[in-house]
Amino acid sequence: MTLSSSEFHERVINELHCVDVLGAKLGGKVLSFSDEWFAAAENLISRSEPIRDRTKFTYAGAWYDGWETRRHNEEPYDWVIFRMGPTAARLAGCEVDTAFFDGNHAPAISVDALYSDSQDEISEKDPRWQEVVSKNECGPSQQQFFLRESLTEETYTHVKLKMYPDGGIARFRLYGRVEPPVQIKAAIDLASSLNGGVAVGVSDQHFGSADNLLLPGRGKDMSDGWETKRSRQKGHTDWVVVQLGKRSKRIEKIVVDTAHFRGNFPQSVQVAGEGPQGSVELVPITKTGPDKEHEFVVAKDLELERVKLTIIPDGGVKRLRVFGY
Repeated sequence: MTLSSSEFHERVINELHCVDVLGAKLGGKVLSFSDEWFAAAENLISRSEPIRDRTKFTYAGAWYDGWETRRHNEEPYDWVIFRMGPTAARLAGCEVDTAFFDGNHAPAISVDALYSDSQDEISEKDPRWQEVVSKNECGPSQQQFFLRESLTEETYTHVKLKMYPDGGIARFRLYGRVEPPVQIKAAIDLASSLNGGVAVGVSDQHFGSADNLLLPGRGKDMSDGWETKRSRQKGHTDWVVVQLGKRSKRIEKIVVDTAHFRGNFPQSVQVAGEGPQGSVELVPITKTGPDKEHEFVVAKDLELERVKLTIIPDGGVKRLRVFGY
């Protein structure tokens, strides 16, 4: 099923609670490929949007910000094998962006996946590969969204992108619902993208995307956090709603990290939870400071499905952590 960008993201993110499980920002990696003569396969999962510099050439030819293989492939397709960042995921669909590839773009793609606990190299001919996105035609220099009829029943760890027969793709995003690792004794960050957390609603994300709040680590600069526009109205607030990876049984603590936000951190924050019993305040309105992890002890048995972070009046936050069982 082919959808527009808005239709795809409404269905995949807001309804199915999926994230890009291959992106470099979640730890996805390229393991192997058939060819990358003109441009490297690892560009497919780059954090940044693709760019073009028509004056730039390499030994192989014109420089492209994407994956591009030689012409005249004698095999049916070229391929790239990836390892997901999360432990495993059920898959919903993909985005194929052929930005700036026009006349040398991929004519068509399909996607296979498999599950493996082994650290051994995965062969392109491994019999466990299953098709999860059927063959779809691609156009030149455009974003294309291909959605399955439903989430896969099985979970997967490795993915193979097949490009028929050769050509170029700028970016490849594969969306799935992360299956959190089983934890019995230790509290985990239930909001983390690696544990299935998804940002499902946001008031504003002018300078930085809300889904950055749920990434692992503390990032490298302001670019990988959530940042809103400056507000000019009295009483203004900004907010983000996060669907937890699993319903909590107990919340131990909340962490709001303003790392790298030094002159543009929120003046105050507030955190509320939502579950079967309704809403509950987790963190009252509390002043914050620059470039700092703010830790709030909760230590309560609470069944929560979502949390809402409100920043007052606006600004930037690097990470939101919700530690619990």
